[in-house]
Amino acid sequence: MTTQELIAQIRKKKSFLCIGLDVDLNKIPTYLLKEEDPIFAFNKAIIDATHHLCVAYKPNTAFYEAYGIKGWQSLEKTIQYLNSNYPEIYTIADAKRGDIGNTSTMYAKAFFEDLAFDSVTVAPYMGKDSVEPFLAFDNKHTIMLALTSNEGAFDFQTKEVDGKELYKQVLETSKGWKNSENLMYVVGATKAEYFAEIRKIVPTSFLLVPGVGAQGGNLQDVCKYGLSEHVGLLINSSRGIIYASNNTDFAAKAAIKAEELQKEMAVILEEV
Repeated sequence: MTTQELIAQIRKKKSFLCIGLDVDLNKIPTYLLKEEDPIFAFNKAIIDATHHLCVAYKPNTAFYEAYGIKGWQSLEKTIQYLNSNYPEIYTIADAKRGDIGNTSTMYAKAFFEDLAFDSVTVAPYMGKDSVEPFLAFDNKHTIMLALTSNEGAFDFQTKEVDGKELYKQVLETSKGWKNSENLMYVVGATKAEYFAEIRKIVPTSFLLVPGVGAQGGNLQDVCKYGLSEHVGLLINSSRGIIYASNNTDFAAKAAIKAEELQKEMAVILEEV
């Protein structure tokens, strides 16, 4: 999916909501455990109930890899279901990969070619030759960690190196990489005060923003400093939506939570 197609979907749906499909078998309704594939059954119900309210889904691959080959098959079935039934939806493999060049190429092939995701998250610590292999794929996006929402982000990301915070150096350096127009960035919602500085460096790039909802991030604060001319934000909510209920009404309750965020976004978009 191209950036322009993503923007068109945002405008059409009046939403820039991304729903995280982080499936924990200990949290889903117990009756689903009787299904042949409980993870896929859960995802399918969530997707069918919320697809009109969001523009993206983001499975965190750890929640599938933890269940071995069956979990990976559930991930494959989920992305195939999305691509076949809701091709307008933008898909994000939250895998946080990143390794030397030939290994990164294989990671990219796994997510872009085999599974046919639109994008994948990567870690920038190993530098240019670990990220550029992902950027080589046409109409695919690489979403690079920039400033995350976890407590440990302050261990490195905000430390000054030669008088400048490391996350700013990461952003500035990445702009010079080959096919950098295919880059997006992860910026945590719990660090809303940093968005103004980030927008000075990457004024038009899309930012994937986790942390709204269960992690305490505030949508209004993020949008105040993070919105670009073409929106430029994908706001992710995972637990706050998909685990709104653990009863038979879980999908309907998820839709209610998603609609609450979508309505807030619709009001914000009227002003952009």
